[in-house]
Amino acid sequence: MSSTTFDLYLKETAVLANQYQKRLQQVTLRLQQNHPLSDLEAAGVIHTLQILIENAIGKAKQLLKYYNQPIPTSAYDTMRALVDIHQITPEQLDEWYAIIGLRNRIVHEYMNLDVKRVLEVVKQEKYRLVTTFLLAPIQDVEP
Repeated sequence: MSSTTFDLYLKETAVLANQYQKRLQQVTLRLQQNHPLSDLEAAGVIHTLQILIENAIGKAKQLLKYYNQPIPTSAYDTMRALVDIHQITPEQLDEWYAIIGLRNRIVHEYMNLDVKRVLEVVKQEKYRLVTTFLLAPIQDVEP
């Protein structure tokens, strides 16, 4: 991927992250004020989280590619590799593992997904690590 293509990718990623962050901020405020969501709204929140997390995993893989690093198949291994190239901190890794686990439950265990727990994640603004990562410029550190 050329530098220009990579820059364009990062800009597109940030546009999507900004849009979805605004949606989640609106929902967060409603949840913090104890306003219930309809089933349709809750489904929209779940979809928004899934897309944001997928976007972050995609950015992580593109960063590895940018730094000429191997690209793991596993999202968990991908985020671990970002620690090695100084794009996330080791302290963030457990939180990223939880985020990836949430994405896996949304995608693969949707019949057993506890919507109340997902909404609690949003209420506590735990999605902010994802949006911060997506909106952050790459760290100019060579691995």
